[in-house]
Amino acid sequence: MASITHLTHEDVSEIKTRLKRGDYQHRIAADYDLNQGRISEIAKGKRFEHVPPALRIGKTGDLDHA
Repeated sequence: MASITHLTHEDVSEIKTRLKRGDYQHRIAADYDLNQGRISEIAKGKRFEHVPPALRIGKTGDLDHA
């Protein structure tokens, strides 16, 4: 299992966007090979509170970053 410390700011931004979109935490965790609890910590602002979500989701479903 990967470590949360290996996430980039872009990864965290995408995770936050997926959470806002309503994706399940366990599915996001599986995509990053993390425990669901780590995604919950991001969702609650206990980790990476300074990283904003991606600005929007493009028409193709790709994330657009500023």
